[in-house]
Amino acid sequence: MLWQAMSETPDKSLMARRFRSFLPVVVDVETGGFDARHDALLEIAAVLLHMDAHGRLCRAETHACHVAPFPGAHMDPASLAVNGIDPHHPFRGAVDEHEAMQRIFRPVRQAVRDQGCSRAILVGHNASFDLGFLNAAVARCGIKRNPFHPFSSLDTVSLGGLAYGQTVLARAVQAAGLGWDPDQAHSAIYDAEKTADLFCTVVNRWEELQESAGAR
Repeated sequence: MLWQAMSETPDKSLMARRFRSFLPVVVDVETGGFDARHDALLEIAAVLLHMDAHGRLCRAETHACHVAPFPGAHMDPASLAVNGIDPHHPFRGAVDEHEAMQRIFRPVRQAVRDQGCSRAILVGHNASFDLGFLNAAVARCGIKRNPFHPFSSLDTVSLGGLAYGQTVLARAVQAAGLGWDPDQAHSAIYDAEKTADLFCTVVNRWEELQESAGAR
């Protein structure tokens, strides 16, 4: 029936109302070290989120790029050993930073418009790290229209610690009952998608608790 279909159709302003006009976008980066100004950005993944008509968050599409090191970038062998990236592998299909940022930013900007939001806000595990590398790449590339808030973020380290007593991503994800494959870890896509699942689970659980408390 028509009313049933309408009741299942999400109001595009739901996300904007829930997060104060911000659109949460989950981002993970893999890098050649810890210094965003000097170390290479090697992978970036962004996971868009969807809110259904009942206000429940879930993971939507993922956008990702392998990134070619910027000229003069430093790469720490210890960091490369952890993420398993060979920056010069001929089959990486890496693009330069400017192209990578545009490939990530285009769908984010579209999602911001579609969801009735004013800006994206980065969600990450140790979010300041990911936001720092994203902002450094934006500055190097001279990009004027960065859809992300420049300094605010939502951190699943804090949320995981609050909800499950776990601050390590793998342990928080497992504590949430979401499953973890260590062989896929330290890939930007895998870590971003698991971070997105953790974020959605915590937010949805909070909403359920709020509803239960209101029903008493």
